[in-house]
Amino acid sequence: MAKIPYKPRIVDATLKNKLKGMGAVLIEGPKWCGKTTTAEQHSESVIYMDAPASRLANIEAAEIDPNIILHGKNPRLIDEWQIAPQLWDAVRFSVDHRGEDGLFILTGSAVPPVDDDEKKRMHTGTGRIARIKMRPMSLWESEESTGEISLRALFDGVKQSAANDCSLDHIAYLTCRGGWPRAISQEPLIALERASDYFDAVINSDINRTDSTLKNPDKAAKLMRSYARLLGSQAPLSAICSDMSSTDNTTNDSRTIQSYINALKLIFVIEDMPAWNPNLRSKTAIRTSDTRYFVDPSIAAAALGIGPDDLIADLKTFGFLFENLCVRDLRIYAEPLYGNVYHFRDAKGLECDAVIHLRNGKYGLVEIKLGGDKLIEEGAANLLKLSDKIDTDHMPKPSFMMILTAVGKYAFQRKDGIYVVPITCLKD
Repeated sequence: MAKIPYKPRIVDATLKNKLKGMGAVLIEGPKWCGKTTTAEQHSESVIYMDAPASRLANIEAAEIDPNIILHGKNPRLIDEWQIAPQLWDAVRFSVDHRGEDGLFILTGSAVPPVDDDEKKRMHTGTGRIARIKMRPMSLWESEESTGEISLRALFDGVKQSAANDCSLDHIAYLTCRGGWPRAISQEPLIALERASDYFDAVINSDINRTDSTLKNPDKAAKLMRSYARLLGSQAPLSAICSDMSSTDNTTNDSRTIQSYINALKLIFVIEDMPAWNPNLRSKTAIRTSDTRYFVDPSIAAAALGIGPDDLIADLKTFGFLFENLCVRDLRIYAEPLYGNVYHFRDAKGLECDAVIHLRNGKYGLVEIKLGGDKLIEEGAANLLKLSDKIDTDHMPKPSFMMILTAVGKYAFQRKDGIYVVPITCLKD
């Protein structure tokens, strides 16, 4: 079988720039998202720490003399570095003493399982090791978005428009398939299996990679199903435990469930969204709970055991998973702009699905809808209401307001200034 040609990712430019200004760069993210393949494009030598034939020897070498692992042409890629946590300080020390940039690239699909004493001993790496978070591919990266609407251009105030011909059936497929690089090139029925394989790997083995406590696969699966049912909400831990208990009439200890959630975060399966805290004219309280999301919507589909046809038959569930797809892509597109993605909700129930906030203070407000005139009008009303509440004496007006949709013939700016943009037209 011929090797699949490498498709450049948005993160490539970020990695290239980081290597110019830092001694080492750490790429973190879920398994199978393409970290190693991307890092290989920028490295001159590599050691695969987790390679089955040399794993134990690599760990032993790292314990005896980490410099053995670090020796090689730079930038040197140390793949899955976290299986030998002492490499972190060895890399930091080498960067300090060599005083050069672009020496090492580290990749990791889990935060290393170290105890409290080891955490105290490990240096943070500040000023020596830069961090990049990598996710599964966005629709622009998988060439399933035309990219005619640029997020960067929206922030710059450039007026844009585009045509779109993507169907709801295809969006349902893309949601369930996810952005896993290996799946992108496979035929649909095979590609849909990748997320199920990933789900099985998480509950049976990967969730145990963060500490020495053995997790129960059935409990892990039930937790992920509950998370999928509560996707896009600010559900508290008690609600997750209650939802899990409702399926099997058992009591779930909140501390145990929280430990499972923490483990899923440490292997980058769960990526919740923090709340945005703007200056408002009124004194309305702002809800600060995180919104529940997976790093990719296909994980939710796999956890629920559903496929594209099921989403078409249940548009409410489809709406939540599509929201997760949009959040994934917005996070990827925001990072090269030095932006983060948040949600907003106040005590009176006014919400905004996504707020893209840049380091320079600019921000954009985004509502996410499957499509249709009624839902688009609801989204527009929400955006205008929130915009009117923002105290523009203490912060700028939003650079743009946008309704991100699954379908629609066109991407365009309405008379009220709000953009309506199908997700298959967007890029960074």
